[in-house]
Amino acid sequence: MKLLLGIGGSDDSWHALTQTAERAAEAGDSLTVAILENPDSEMAPEAIEGKVEETLDEYDLEAEVRHVEGDPGAMLVEIGDGEGYDQIVLGGGQRSPMGKIRVGQVAEFVVLNAETSVTLVR
Repeated sequence: MKLLLGIGGSDDSWHALTQTAERAAEAGDSLTVAILENPDSEMAPEAIEGKVEETLDEYDLEAEVRHVEGDPGAMLVEIGDGEGYDQIVLGGGQRSPMGKIRVGQVAEFVVLNAETSVTLVR
């Protein structure tokens, strides 16, 4: 399976990276990690890439890592749909105090607009 993982440095994106790397290593999936612009993240893109590489090394997994500029949701949809990915994977947000799921703006855009299957990891 050809997977595209979007990561912007948030806690839920790190969880998605770990889950996806573990699955890709077990299943032999092809993984591309797209580092997205995230104004809410305090981490620089280079620091995000370093942490991604460390995680990939933990699972002895080779993956393409690319930096994506522009609107993160639109770019993930464009890459996922345009480059033949089987699945787009994103951190899926958090639960509110009332137990409802809060999905971030990027995840919502991707879910609503991608023709490629989308998996939200919580």
